[in-house]
Amino acid sequence: MKLLNRSGLSIRPRQPFVDWLQSFETDAPPTLDLLRSEATLYLIDEVSEEQDFIDAIDLHWKAMFQNELEAWDELGRFWPDPLTPEMFEAWFDLDVQLMVFDISEKTLLRASAEF
Repeated sequence: MKLLNRSGLSIRPRQPFVDWLQSFETDAPPTLDLLRSEATLYLIDEVSEEQDFIDAIDLHWKAMFQNELEAWDELGRFWPDPLTPEMFEAWFDLDVQLMVFDISEKTLLRASAEF
């Protein structure tokens, strides 16, 4: 088991996200319960105090928001405009993860995606 030099931000959608999905998704969109059954974990630089989490959220909220929207609307045709930090807070619950452990035996790979 390896301790990674990362911390994490775990986000789960709230009802406004589901409302947004229902506004354009013609097939039966997933329910809030289904969407909340799995969180998305975003790794950030390792933090040592609470202010580091606040700073990371301030720095990365938009990239996380865009990534969550892109999972359902890759072209951004139905994205709300403008995206704001207040909207991000209303659309997602966020939990902080201080320590991240890698228990896999496999080599950690990194895709070359940029935000």
